[in-house]
Amino acid sequence: MARYTGPKAKIARKFGENIFGNTKFDKILSKKPYSPGQHGLSRKKLSDYAIQLKEKQKLKYMYGLLEKQFRLYFKKAERMKGVTGENLLQLLESRLDNTVFRLGLAMSRDQARQMVLHRHILVNGKLVNIPSYILRPGDVMQVKEKSRRMTMFHDALKAVRAENMYPWLELDKSQLKGVYLEKPQRVDIPVNVQENMIVELYSK
Repeated sequence: MARYTGPKAKIARKFGENIFGNTKFDKILSKKPYSPGQHGLSRKKLSDYAIQLKEKQKLKYMYGLLEKQFRLYFKKAERMKGVTGENLLQLLESRLDNTVFRLGLAMSRDQARQMVLHRHILVNGKLVNIPSYILRPGDVMQVKEKSRRMTMFHDALKAVRAENMYPWLELDKSQLKGVYLEKPQRVDIPVNVQENMIVELYSK
């Protein structure tokens, strides 16, 4: 199965929120705050299974994952100490592409993924072109020197209001550099997902 490349506006409207982080979807949702399709305005009560499935789908689309990838992350989260749902979110947040996005070096996770694939990002001074690369506390990410004049990085950073938007990350705008300080706490992860529902779904 290929990665989803269809219209993301429909996905955002399906879940009723800007799950992709790109500000253009905020405008779309303000104009059409309902699901796409003929029955988009109708509201019906969802079963527990439907809610669980919806939460899983939301998280998959948010981080741009396929079902097989997502299941592997879940299995890894199960093996870790602590709460499985929180472990899952921590793993997804520690992906290199997501961290580049969180730092503000990209306007979306898709753009961050392309930046990594196109070999613009260094981790601890070494080139890493794997979007799913899992960062560890203390890892340093930086745009490589030859890429620092590219406008896409500077355009993205213009939207960043502060250099420390997330407590587990540290950003140096002038150097186009960031540090992954520690694993994020659940309370600090800005993701509107009921991860316990996903755990219940996979537990069946």
